Amino acid sequence: MKFLFFTDSHIRGTTPKNRKDNFYETLKAKFLEIIDISKKLDVDYILHGGDWFDRPDISPSIVREFAIIIKKFEKPVYTVAGNHDIYGHNPDTIGRTMLGLLEGTGMVTLLRHGDEVLLKKNGITVCITGSSYNYDIDSEENYKKYYIVKKPPHADYAINIIHGMLLSKPFFEGIPYTLLDDIKDTEADITLAGHYHSGFGIRKQNGKFFINTGSIVRVSNSLAEIERRPGVVFIEIKDKIYVEEIQLKTALLGEEVLDKDKIEVSKDRNLKLHEFYQGISNSGQYKKVDILQIINEIVSDENLSPKIKEEALRRIGIARESLSKGGEEDY
Repeated sequence: MKFLFFTDSHIRGTTPKNRKDNFYETLKAKFLEIIDISKKLDVDYILHGGDWFDRPDISPSIVREFAIIIKKFEKPVYTVAGNHDIYGHNPDTIGRTMLGLLEGTGMVTLLRHGDEVLLKKNGITVCITGSSYNYDIDSEENYKKYYIVKKPPHADYAINIIHGMLLSKPFFEGIPYTLLDDIKDTEADITLAGHYHSGFGIRKQNGKFFINTGSIVRVSNSLAEIERRPGVVFIEIKDKIYVEEIQLKTALLGEEVLDKDKIEVSKDRNLKLHEFYQGISNSGQYKKVDILQIINEIVSDENLSPKIKEEALRRIGIARESLSKGGEEDY
């Protein structure tokens, strides 16, 4: 059984201010290359880690163009929703989004938390599970229920797809994340992650694979992104698991598409922001901001309309993601 995995495509019609190319055309070229790779490798299924789109209400004309392209995979597509695919970090809003439109037309199958999809071929049964992004996916209280899964007794292998801040080492203070060591008890043979754009590649711990090759597009202006070459992952399951990272030929060198001047501006901005944060923390006069507490209060406030809640949560999410990627987003 063969799979091709990629994540964080962030389909949009405009070009981020830190890029020098035509982002829309670059995206289309990458999708066509991924389709070509899938056909050459004769894969059975396409897997996506979320954030198909850069926002949930992207222009229908853009969705139409990419729907025509996605249809060319001619294979079942299984995916989770990323934070940019939904409103207010709430997967229940998927029905009002463009990713929900793709699901409704049968072009993709959205994996919902708790669902199990059994795929069978040549005597092998693979169980696919997944969890879309939500505001508590990396919280200390609840991360285990999303990242740690049980393998059904009737399955030979298990794959879990997650859109969360799964990392190989500790990150910025104040940004919720989950470490690979935190989920070593999962029974998933392969954990596929999106959300963290720089990725951590392919890791193997305790005989299990943890994979995030990063976004197929570079939308943030950080030094890590300028040095990274986006790619996809080929997975083949027989009597054992074989995985291979494939770099995209349509992904040009970072210095060819990213504006170095804006990278330097962003670096200086983030340094000042870090110094400001450290100065406040070291003074000991202020309590740390509990983002999850703020989100919970917003969600539970009956005086706020659904639209205001969604917009507030969207902006919090953008701020957290921008800090985690070390860049500036033009939203």
